[in-house]
Amino acid sequence: MNQSENQKTSHSETVLLSEESAVRDVLAQSMLGLWSVVNQLSRLKPTRRERYRVSIFGSARVESNHWVYGAVRDVSAELTRMGCDIVTGGGPGLMQAANEGARLADPEAKQDSVGIRIALPFEQDINAFVSDAYEHGTFFTRLHHFVLTSDAFVVVPGGIGTVLETMMIWQLLQVRKLHDTPLILVGKMWDGLIDWSRSAMLRPDFPLASPEDMEIPICVADGTDALEVLRKRHDQWRSQSTGS
Repeated sequence: MNQSENQKTSHSETVLLSEESAVRDVLAQSMLGLWSVVNQLSRLKPTRRERYRVSIFGSARVESNHWVYGAVRDVSAELTRMGCDIVTGGGPGLMQAANEGARLADPEAKQDSVGIRIALPFEQDINAFVSDAYEHGTFFTRLHHFVLTSDAFVVVPGGIGTVLETMMIWQLLQVRKLHDTPLILVGKMWDGLIDWSRSAMLRPDFPLASPEDMEIPICVADGTDALEVLRKRHDQWRSQSTGS
């Protein structure tokens, strides 16, 4: 390539695939541009959602004969009878329990039983009780989908994936990217998470969070207590939606 051709290439908007550094720059800028589009679209909200939507986060490993499975199924069924849509990760275990409860309470599928899955090589197919299924290639877009589609979050026993979902919602509420959206942690296992957060993050000599941040998650003992919180929130939502 002569000097004039080299100068033309360096100042042209065209980038050759052989120019690895320039290609990386184009890809990076394009990804940022796509995220900007997503962020702009995320600002659009329905004037009124047709039904209150509750996302239930929990383990994929719990078998259907475990009492926790039945408890989650019962909570979901009661929420469905209240007129709520149920949203889960669409997989097995406690996600299936929640979708199953929705279908048992609403066999004609008048309300939605949603599954928002992540494509993984070792996960099972979407559970049989999902009416509306979505699959994401990344955790980032999947978590964003949960945020966009939910009016409340219920966290039942789960592992690392459940903790990831919980901490993301907690942080969004902390920085007020989410407003007036309950995050309900069900069961004793979550008490330890809150206790650790308080002891590690609220040290007087090394504060890493504010005391009010620890009040964001609503910790309850069982599904009955979770339903009590959600009934009040659902009534508030209905009142606001009807303009009364």
